[in-house]
Amino acid sequence: MKVILIDDVKKLGKKGELVNTKTGYARNFLFPNNLAIEATKENLANWEEEQKKIEAKKEADRQEALKLKEELEKSQVTIKAKAGEGDKLFGAVTAMDISKALREQKGIQIDRKKIELKENIKNICVVKVPVKLYYEVTADLKVEVVKA
Repeated sequence: MKVILIDDVKKLGKKGELVNTKTGYARNFLFPNNLAIEATKENLANWEEEQKKIEAKKEADRQEALKLKEELEKSQVTIKAKAGEGDKLFGAVTAMDISKALREQKGIQIDRKKIELKENIKNICVVKVPVKLYYEVTADLKVEVVKA
């Protein structure tokens, strides 16, 4: 029996998917718990329309991420930090510091979790840091750490 999932169901699928399941499982578990609806012609038509809207939104988000990628790759963020001998920093520059500097200097709001810093920056240097903007869109942000 084909059903459209209303909510995520373990070992079956995610919300909004069209899946095949056993009739008894659908009638005795999925339907009573409002986890799925039967895939009738009317429900399928509504589901297909909803899928088109979701795809259009995903594409719009992807295009926005590509524009942001271009902007990030053209720009550079400068972070001032206290350093000692041999240009070693007292402390380190973290993803949170980069996110804050990006917001203050460029006016771009990026969550620190999207900044994929393998390890904190501990020296005075210029580094390219990957920033995950969307599923397959990653920008390389140039970060310059200078002495304060």
